[in-house]
Amino acid sequence: MGSQQIRAAAAQFHVGSDIAVNLESCLRVLDKAAAHKPQLVVLPEFCNHLSWYDNAEHCFDVSLTLDGDFLQAIATKAKEIQAFVVIGVTLQRDNSKVSGSNLLYSPTGELLGISDKQVLIGHENDFLEPATTPGAVVDTEIGRLGLYMCMDGVINETPRCLSLRGAQVLCNSLNSFAPDEGSLHIPVRAPENRVFVVAANKVGPLVPEAMMDGISAATNIPVEFLNGAGESQIVAPDGTVLAMAKTRDEEVVFADFCPSDADSKTRPDGTDVYRSRRPELYASLGLDPAEQAGSKFTGPEKAEVATLQLAQTGFAALEEALSAIANSGASLIVLPGLCLIDAAEGGKAIAQSESVINAIAAQCGDSLVATSLVQTTASGERQHCAVLIGSQGLVFAQPQVHFSERFAWSALAEGFASYDSPIGRIGLMVSDDSVYPESARLLALQGVQILAVPLMPLEAWELETGLLERAGENRMNLVAAAQPSAHGCSTIGALQRDFTIFGEWQERAFDGVLTRPVVTQASTNAGLTTAEIYPRCAENKVVSHRTHLLDNRPWHLLAPITAAH
Repeated sequence: MGSQQIRAAAAQFHVGSDIAVNLESCLRVLDKAAAHKPQLVVLPEFCNHLSWYDNAEHCFDVSLTLDGDFLQAIATKAKEIQAFVVIGVTLQRDNSKVSGSNLLYSPTGELLGISDKQVLIGHENDFLEPATTPGAVVDTEIGRLGLYMCMDGVINETPRCLSLRGAQVLCNSLNSFAPDEGSLHIPVRAPENRVFVVAANKVGPLVPEAMMDGISAATNIPVEFLNGAGESQIVAPDGTVLAMAKTRDEEVVFADFCPSDADSKTRPDGTDVYRSRRPELYASLGLDPAEQAGSKFTGPEKAEVATLQLAQTGFAALEEALSAIANSGASLIVLPGLCLIDAAEGGKAIAQSESVINAIAAQCGDSLVATSLVQTTASGERQHCAVLIGSQGLVFAQPQVHFSERFAWSALAEGFASYDSPIGRIGLMVSDDSVYPESARLLALQGVQILAVPLMPLEAWELETGLLERAGENRMNLVAAAQPSAHGCSTIGALQRDFTIFGEWQERAFDGVLTRPVVTQASTNAGLTTAEIYPRCAENKVVSHRTHLLDNRPWHLLAPITAAH
């Protein structure tokens, strides 16, 4: 299914405390969407009532039943407008429990699938029950649709599992004030999984309007950020945003696409990024965090790091690089991948790599320098490795883990390791490992504080959203170096020191940002770009009340990630 072009719609609007009025809003917006004849309409999360409750009894009372008037009206409207409709609500469950659930209705009014929210944020943990079963992937005449909700998409696992189970179109219903949902977390899930994403957020107050001033005072959150952030959007498998709504107004956005385009998982170099996954290495992602040893975070509060872009590349660029390294003063300098050797030269590249290590060691002083080079295994095979060089020579190497067509000659490593440095624990990965969300997650479980990536991007999303999102969802500082190209330039992402929602922020006014790091972007010119990063900030991964970015991953539902092909 999904071989024909469809029109999808994402609808954003306000939802208040009056359930009857909220139903009217849903029906009105569905009618508005129907004027453009979409085959799929996605509505926001918690369409029945604000996600604000007096107590558990109140939460249960304002939640819905599948056979109640509210959802029956939605089913009837889906039939009337002849479209698949996705809606997020709270549902009454057995034993007075409540779930946050995404529901899919067919053009005949049939309920085709339910996905309970897997990752709860903040006070949702006090009122809602997280999912105990995987979310729905429904095979329909317009394509295979997967459902998830808001915080499920701030970390990678839920949409990843839906995509691995065959979803071509991911439908994300949101209830978010966070601007980095729209700029980072929503769009990255499309190219990361080579699928389409249709995401609908709220606008207007997310708490009772009469209580906004009091809630603002009690939570240290300005009134502005007690409103939905909008930016509902539709994203293509290459990361292109096909349509995006504004931040404030009720709006319905549309895009036409062919869901079967998501069946291709091939990068521009011909690598199939699903076949090249290494699920046998991902087992720790599916283990109970309570039974995993915690990490000890060391290193300074802050450190100066740099990326280095070169006027030329290959072995001829070595002198240029050495001059910049000797004068940098940074604790860590990251260069683009394979930028100092002629990698296509086979055995010559190995000799050049050895020369590069020796030359950098003689010039770097107290700095550590990262790039990628060609090394050999004990059995003499060539291996593409991210390397860390200090004054004593090669101090750490991380070989490529995932197969790629452009480096098909590289022997693969059997996992990731990390390096304890004076500025904290450093994780390295070569460019073609960075497109797999599992790579950064595995390093985060090792307590990595700084992710260094000698990058050779093949697509713009890698720098626009991919690596920044890896840093954000795992709370790691990022230093990614790339030669300037149409795909972007080098990027440094420093962790925000003020982080946890509902905490008292010291250095900046609350701006709603959930996880996006502070970005220092290199220009297209050759030379060093420097910035301060904050290694010790990697220790705090609690984004909100009872919401830890690693420990609250839905580890018990990750069989699609960890199971063998």
